[in-house]
Amino acid sequence: MSQRVVVTDAIFPNLAQEEAAAHAAGADFEGFQCTTADDVAKAVKDADVAVVQFAPFAEAAAKAVKPGATVIRYGVGYDNIDVAAARAAGLKVGYVPDYCTDEVADHTVALALSLLRKLPALDASVRSGEWAAVKNSKPLKPFGETAFGFFGLGQIGTAVLHRLNGFGFRFIAADPGLADANKLGVRVVDADTLLAEADIITCHAPATDGTTGFFNATAFRRMKDTAFLVNTARGQLIAEDDLATALKDGAIAGAGLDVFVEEPLPESSPLREAPNLILTPHSAWYSEAAIDRLQGLVAQDITRALNGEAPRRPVP
Repeated sequence: MSQRVVVTDAIFPNLAQEEAAAHAAGADFEGFQCTTADDVAKAVKDADVAVVQFAPFAEAAAKAVKPGATVIRYGVGYDNIDVAAARAAGLKVGYVPDYCTDEVADHTVALALSLLRKLPALDASVRSGEWAAVKNSKPLKPFGETAFGFFGLGQIGTAVLHRLNGFGFRFIAADPGLADANKLGVRVVDADTLLAEADIITCHAPATDGTTGFFNATAFRRMKDTAFLVNTARGQLIAEDDLATALKDGAIAGAGLDVFVEEPLPESSPLREAPNLILTPHSAWYSEAAIDRLQGLVAQDITRALNGEAPRRPVP
């Protein structure tokens, strides 16, 4: 029986790279657009390699693939894969955390600089007929007097830091795993100090029991009322109702969000009516080059899996 490669779902124009990798190894290839766990379990039955994007890969799917199969996630996270069930079934699980580092870092910096220079408020004021630079900018620190904070400073956070080095910011970071802070020119602080001292905080942490909902009403009260928050990491880091309230009450000065607890952002979300908030539709990862890079790296993992090798980047 020939090997079988299945893509459960994908938003790409085509799956040419993935199919070519499968056929080069003599494997069959099928692409689906699954949306439910049941759909996925049916699609991946007896698959040697299952590639998923957004559809849920649950326990039933883990039991449906061949023993020792490989599961690959298109993307930086893997929240939609039941990793415990996959490991219990003896599966290998891989992901692609490095395909869009530059894009996410660029998007983060764009949001941060726009907020710090009050560009949304200034744009709105001009469109409304005002010409009042000081009124709509104040208070505004020069970057040389601004404490730029990182909630997590891994691969993407470090890329953001490198992009900002020429602006004169003072950098602080809360990250228990940070080892070479001195080399990076960053002062490591605890989370409470980060909240109290930072003029802007960018989020670059995974959603864990310790980080989920960290930015809540209590955290916003600890932040400066002139401070900003940017999140291009995981929507679960922020208690969204609390953020909307904090923005309306002026507890913090503004925010920029690219990720949300529920996506697409519900019509009923209070974030839609919150002031001083830039919203983007989980687009930080995007460039045409990033899509090609992602599919190419997944195609490499398909080849590795069909040759009996481990994924290039196994899920930790």
